[in-house]
Amino acid sequence: MRQTLIDVWVWTAIVVILLVGCPVAAVLRLVTAPFDPGRYVVGRFFRLMGVAAVKVNPYWRFSTDGVVVPDPRRPYVAVSNHESYADIFLISHLPWEMKWMAKDALFRIPFMGWTMRLAGDIPVRRGARGSGAAALAACRDRLAKRVSVMIFPEGTRSKGGELLPFKDGAFALAVDVGAPILPIVVAGTRHAMAKHSFRFRSAHAIARVLPPIPVEGLGPADVPVLRDRVRTLIADERHRLERELGIRTEPVDADREPAPHDEITDEIGDVA
Repeated sequence: MRQTLIDVWVWTAIVVILLVGCPVAAVLRLVTAPFDPGRYVVGRFFRLMGVAAVKVNPYWRFSTDGVVVPDPRRPYVAVSNHESYADIFLISHLPWEMKWMAKDALFRIPFMGWTMRLAGDIPVRRGARGSGAAALAACRDRLAKRVSVMIFPEGTRSKGGELLPFKDGAFALAVDVGAPILPIVVAGTRHAMAKHSFRFRSAHAIARVLPPIPVEGLGPADVPVLRDRVRTLIADERHRLERELGIRTEPVDADREPAPHDEITDEIGDVA
């Protein structure tokens, strides 16, 4: 009974945050439009809505550490491993704005989707011709307006917990526009929600920011090496972070190609 009451309380609080936050975001967008083409202010407000949702959840203890970005308007292509839906709430704690590449279905959800559009997040429809190219064009637009973008290069999250192969999209984008890669490592969110339900579970999670990786002098032929270098850095740091958090993981073959049953449809994605 106590678990059910807490779950109801948290979901009710999240709905209230969205109901109140969406019109506030609309006003912020209207007021800041003349001098904030990158929608930095509205985006930061939206991420803080995510932080507020964590604050009302007694089961979650989320924090961040690692490198502090000295100039929040220096655009990066941020990439992170993907553990669960809760990654969105965790990474939102970082004190700078990033535009998220997200599954287009989320943008159709009342209030949440509307706020995502107001914030300038980027929809992508998997399997739709031209959607990936349009999403990458939107990423270039945000970076040109001095706002970082956030991409999960695994494209989905695995059922078994292994780090899936990274796709090229984020790294080709970084090389193309000359924006440094900003690796982010998350751990502790995988079981923050019970599978196939709306129930929350206890979770102590951390997002750790690694030093940026410059891409000056790199070309399209260098993308695979850059991709694999970043994946190795994230994989190694994830193991360290899991040990710090006391998370037990089973050894897996992280380099194998995932079989269809290893993947689930997810809310945040990457393009090839």
